[in-house]
Amino acid sequence: SGPVTAGVLRGERARFQLFGDTMNTASRMESKGLPNKIQVSQDTAELLKAAGKDAWLSKREEMIDVKGKGMMSTYWVTPNATAHDSSVTGETNAES
Repeated sequence: SGPVTAGVLRGERARFQLFGDTMNTASRMESKGLPNKIQVSQDTAELLKAAGKDAWLSKREEMIDVKGKGMMSTYWVTPNATAHDSSVTGETNAES
């Protein structure tokens, strides 16, 4: 979680791209991730906790070495919401 700059790069094919330290950190974290797991930074974990989603988080046992950042503590996210949890799915209950 953090600031990014967005822009459209032109060339053979125009494409939308995000830039900034947040994107660099995310890319480096991705290389230290595991298949089928969602890994988030301490900052993002704090935002999820503030939103009442503490149950979704489990702290990664080992710290990861992120180029340009050093050792980072990260979390795994495992949403345990049901299909009827509108805060996750964005669905609304027609009976309300």
